[in-house]
Amino acid sequence: MTETALITNDAVVIGMLALILGGVFYTAGSPHPFWQKFYRFVPTLILCYFLPSLLTTFGIVDASSSNAYYVASRFLLPACLILLTLSMDLRSVFNLGPKALILFFTGTIGIVVGGPIAMLIMSAVAPEAMGGQGPDEVWRGLTTIAGSWIGGGANQAAMKEIFEVGGGIFSTMVTVDIIIANIWLAVLLVMAANAKKLDAKSGADTSAIEVMITKVQKFETENMRIPQLRDMIMIFAVGFGACGVAHFLADVTVPFMESYAPWGKEFSLHSGFFWLVVFATTIGIALSFTRVRQLEHVGASRIGSLFVYILVTTIGLQMDITKIVDTPVFFVLGIIWMLVHAGLMLLVAKIIRAPVFYMAVGSQANVGGVASAPIVAAAFHPSLAPVGVLLAVVGYGLGTYMAYLCGIIMKGVAG
Repeated sequence: MTETALITNDAVVIGMLALILGGVFYTAGSPHPFWQKFYRFVPTLILCYFLPSLLTTFGIVDASSSNAYYVASRFLLPACLILLTLSMDLRSVFNLGPKALILFFTGTIGIVVGGPIAMLIMSAVAPEAMGGQGPDEVWRGLTTIAGSWIGGGANQAAMKEIFEVGGGIFSTMVTVDIIIANIWLAVLLVMAANAKKLDAKSGADTSAIEVMITKVQKFETENMRIPQLRDMIMIFAVGFGACGVAHFLADVTVPFMESYAPWGKEFSLHSGFFWLVVFATTIGIALSFTRVRQLEHVGASRIGSLFVYILVTTIGLQMDITKIVDTPVFFVLGIIWMLVHAGLMLLVAKIIRAPVFYMAVGSQANVGGVASAPIVAAAFHPSLAPVGVLLAVVGYGLGTYMAYLCGIIMKGVAG
């Protein structure tokens, strides 16, 4: 697509993404009956993913040659993690109870067993497509999806190295990963938009969530004020200053781990991005116990949410919808895999009468990781974003280990 891309200048690409964001939020706030009805069924976040994907699908932009996602993930993501977590009430998060963790680990198990189950089904339906030799064996490629869906990009890269995955099968699996994961994300966002109805129907106890939201809203009502230029500069200084500290610590930590903990490669401990996320989240949590937390009075989390939406558009830019028709067998396999994960999550959520929020965030903390788990959490309420961050960090820690286990099982299934 590089030869045919209409736009290759990243400044133009970012400008187009900004216009897409502006258009979505302008229409979402419109009093016109059509738009009010439209956004009742289509969450704004889905459009922020889908519309940028059209730029790639129709060859307007070549996402592989654009640095938009790299810049957003390395600078805006750490900054937004810091700004979203510095106002968190850690005690309130813990008071949400064990159901969130139960569903998170249920999601992990669903992915570990879902891959082998999907392989068994597709081996019976289309055995010729499940073959392959050497580094392009299908089971090897599937391990990278397991790494991505339990942890994130760092864990996916770890699986590629551990199982010596070939470039051809890897590029196919990346496409399957992105499209299936984003379809599931769209489902979760629709569920978030209808959470009250779903919780009322299931009889789930949402009192802990409501207490946390009420507490945050009360804090905002009593302390919010119109931000001045000084306030905005302080938010900028804290967000990107702490982002710089996180980068520095990650740059120091990775060589140390490579020298003194060679075994850490299997657990993503040699990944700079992993440490960047860990340090950014840790700094944000630490700042929540200081006076810096008062920046929430002037809208620190709103600036963080802006960064999240910019990140979302760059993630959407990575999707090429037409890739679905290139390798339909693998997309069917991915759908079966995701259905196993989703089915198990819904079953356990029903058994323990957990709110939709716990199920959605527990799932996305696995499948989407730190880039999108806070997005799903914030779709329920902005004050809940830190819950997604914390669970996603747990996913990073487990990702490589559990994906490795899933890979060994899939190798056995492949024979």
